[in-house]
Amino acid sequence: MNKELIEALDILEKEKEISKDTLFEAIENSLVTACRNHFGKADNVKVEINRETGDFLVYAEKEVVETAEEVEDDCLQITLADAKELSKKVKVGDILNVEIKSKEFGRIATQNAKNVILQKIREEERSVIYNQFYAKEKDVVTGVVQRYVGNNISINLGKAEAMLSETEQVKGEVFKLTERIKVYILEVKKTPKGPRINVSRTHPELVKRLFEAEVTEIKDGTVEIKSIAREAGSRTKMAVWSNNPNVDAVGACVGMNGARVNAIVDELRGEKIDVVNWDENPGNLIQNALAPAKIVAVFADPDEKTAKVVVPDYQLSLAIGKEGQNARLAARLTGYKIDIKSETQAKDAPGFRYEDYIDDEYEDGEYEDGEYEEYSEE
Repeated sequence: MNKELIEALDILEKEKEISKDTLFEAIENSLVTACRNHFGKADNVKVEINRETGDFLVYAEKEVVETAEEVEDDCLQITLADAKELSKKVKVGDILNVEIKSKEFGRIATQNAKNVILQKIREEERSVIYNQFYAKEKDVVTGVVQRYVGNNISINLGKAEAMLSETEQVKGEVFKLTERIKVYILEVKKTPKGPRINVSRTHPELVKRLFEAEVTEIKDGTVEIKSIAREAGSRTKMAVWSNNPNVDAVGACVGMNGARVNAIVDELRGEKIDVVNWDENPGNLIQNALAPAKIVAVFADPDEKTAKVVVPDYQLSLAIGKEGQNARLAARLTGYKIDIKSETQAKDAPGFRYEDYIDDEYEDGEYEDGEYEEYSEE
């Protein structure tokens, strides 16, 4: 019997990752509960379980009194005569450990003890799952589309279920049941019914974590993702920086023939990804962020976090992008409020000393690196 108990606890510990000590504590508490249900009280009941063999002893601590007339409570006291049958050395006033036979417990007491054990196992299992997924908060996991709950989607993460709410879904993405997808864990909360896990497919960090998993140079710290801006389902802009002058940050992220970035694009169902070089010079950074548009000049004000950008007339629509998306993402990526003007517009703008910045170094619609000036009106 005890051998079977130890084997059962070993299986529970392995499958549900609940420590054996916790299970032993649950059994001890269940036996105390059984005593309370059987005798009406259990304040003086102690339980000892051998962790190696599974042998257990349930006993009550009772005070030894002289005669039966002095016994006020059978659960707390024992006469000297009865105590002598258990221990010859005992005397009046001693506390004697009197063994309780658990076989004498009634059916209801036994059932209650069983429920205490099962409840503890359920609580510990929920706690283990919560701790596992709490450690993965702000990270990406793979799940299986399980079912649709209204406009929300239930995702099976193995030992737990996550909810992909409608607001965290990318418009246009349709998933089939049993399809495997990657999701970003937004938060993990404790509830009476177990952990509640909220996940996202729209969060910018999803793209960042996918690159960290795909690109070795990012994982080992050689390349850093400095900034990221995303419009889920449409386009993402990401600025990267290399800590090693011999490593091309953009090339590392794109991969051979675009293999690395294409793997992430496939996971994001065709979302376009622009990877650009990070630069401490705000002018250079803004030029990179507005790619693929060509830039004539950038006038940046680091204090106000604003910038005025001049582009060739034929590049204006490309720089702004469809419905302003390119300019909008560039602004989020750089943290600057960007005002884009064509060459014609810039020349006509009052106080916009555009002509001071156009010289022989401007060729083929591109401004030379390092020639950006801070914007100032005179």
